[in-house]
Amino acid sequence: MNGQTPMGLAAAAAAAVRPCRRRLLSSATAAAAATVATATPLFPRCPHPHHHLHGRRLPFLASAASQQQQQSGQTAASPATPPIPSDPRAAVSGNLPFFDRVLFPDTFPVETPPPSSAAASAAAAADEEVASALKVREETEAEREAWRLLRRAVVSYCVEPVGTVAAEDPECTETLNYDQVFIRDFVPSALAFLMRGETETVRNFLLHTLQLQSWEKTVDCYSPGQDLMPASFKIRAVPLDDNNEAFEEVLDPDFGESAIGRVAPVDSGLWWIILLRAYCKITGDNALQERVDVQTGIKLILSLCLSDGFDMFPTLLVTDGSCMIDRRMGIHGHPLEIQALFYSALRCSREMLVMNDGSKNLLRAINNRLSALSFHIREHYWVDMKKINEIYRYKTEEYSHDATNKFNIYPEQIPSWLVDWIPEKGGYLIGNLQPAHMDFRFFSLGNLWAITSSLTTPKQAEGILSLIDEKWDDLIANMPLKICYPAMEDDEWRIITGSDPKNTPWSYHNGGSWPTLLWQFTLACIKMGRPELARRAIAVAEEKLAADKWPEYYDTRSGRFIGKQSRSYQTWTIAGFLTSKMLLENPELASILTCNEDLELLEGCACCLSKKRTRCSRRAAKSHVVE
Repeated sequence: MNGQTPMGLAAAAAAAVRPCRRRLLSSATAAAAATVATATPLFPRCPHPHHHLHGRRLPFLASAASQQQQQSGQTAASPATPPIPSDPRAAVSGNLPFFDRVLFPDTFPVETPPPSSAAASAAAAADEEVASALKVREETEAEREAWRLLRRAVVSYCVEPVGTVAAEDPECTETLNYDQVFIRDFVPSALAFLMRGETETVRNFLLHTLQLQSWEKTVDCYSPGQDLMPASFKIRAVPLDDNNEAFEEVLDPDFGESAIGRVAPVDSGLWWIILLRAYCKITGDNALQERVDVQTGIKLILSLCLSDGFDMFPTLLVTDGSCMIDRRMGIHGHPLEIQALFYSALRCSREMLVMNDGSKNLLRAINNRLSALSFHIREHYWVDMKKINEIYRYKTEEYSHDATNKFNIYPEQIPSWLVDWIPEKGGYLIGNLQPAHMDFRFFSLGNLWAITSSLTTPKQAEGILSLIDEKWDDLIANMPLKICYPAMEDDEWRIITGSDPKNTPWSYHNGGSWPTLLWQFTLACIKMGRPELARRAIAVAEEKLAADKWPEYYDTRSGRFIGKQSRSYQTWTIAGFLTSKMLLENPELASILTCNEDLELLEGCACCLSKKRTRCSRRAAKSHVVE
């Protein structure tokens, strides 16, 4: 596809960087490795420290210190350490240009003609008046507690911070896998750290998880497939000898072998690419994304997602439970959440891939998939009052290239709740589409991320937010945000979930309210110019989260009760709240994750391949963008 086989890509990466061990190491193996090692690996194994160090050193402060060291004529081997500037703005300036404009707008130089003395005096007086009127907002008690808890959740590997555990609940004795670092869970934590200027943890996370990527093709059905990113990893201390006198730290990843149902995490690699782009855009550290091992990691993920199969559609075909909804919930097939993340990861990869002979074919495949995927989702997943009325009048069993009912959807599939629920204005993207099946449930993450990545048209994005505003009591109510609506009940629940005791109606994944979705809702609202919706939702959450000990999810139709099996001090609940507050205060930062409509994709419309196609959602989208 891109001129190189996956094994060739893996070999190229192995020549540049040594992967971390994924299994516990025996003392004999460790001793042998210590005697024959002739080079220092990128991420060496290290003795287990007596105490985990959670302190963070900002990369741009270190960069400023190194610049001072070079200017003073000191070498890298010199033991003297130059002082770090007392003013953080001096350290940031020139190293993180994005922060110059956003975090320190008052110190960012603007090229203007030198004013006259009278104009300068008037400008100075006006600046003083504005400065006296503007007061820096103090953090609320909930925000201060959230930052304290978020820092407490940070874990270290070889004394370096590498991520945050899923939950730090001191009242819970059974940890299960909540003491692990999940890729999807860490994303809001990473964004909070990045917007705070603390970038080291995120960089370490990106590079260490890259080392855990599966490179070997396996035939064991209980082992990870090639190119897969793990769902999570745990830091384990392993004795170096039989006397247990010395220990080493190893990263132990979980590719789904230990997960409930043994389902591989399809979304982990997609989230990793999205976070990589966010890190590089904020820090300006483009050298990281251009590294051979990072470029190879991106290509391996894409080679897995873009591989040929039996499917007829441009959407990714996945099993049930392969994303945030990681239990049986009837989302197997082509769930919207995976398609929105897939589209976003393709957009991010296209920005970061280095153009060369080995990547030309891959970039061409990305563009073709983006064009086909956006057309498919906009045309066939979108429903509003007009579309539902059209489905209600569908003819079935059509056999022709120009059939209206292409997927042979039976009108009887329209659920009774939808007839009265869909508003006159607005609409949404359905949860799933397969032959003779449409899942009409509203899934929040998929719809919000479709807005963020411009998978929807601008008009459709406005319609989704209008629907959320119209159906506030159903989707927000006492706690944002419903993971899906409505819940499955009675026979439907028993058949589809297998009578799952955790996914009972209006609980957990089956209509539960998840506060972590708040940051994605805020991002979508800022992009579409409706921050007031995000402010309302944040105000609702802020009243309860701290008092309720930052739970993982809420139960009941209106989200009034803390989830019956919800963990307290859930890290991505805490980080989602902080990220939402920071995005509202600095809406410019929303550009780190959003993508605007791509006119080139509109020109490369997939429907141009067939003269028989007359309807094209992207042509309508282009008119919206141009106008």
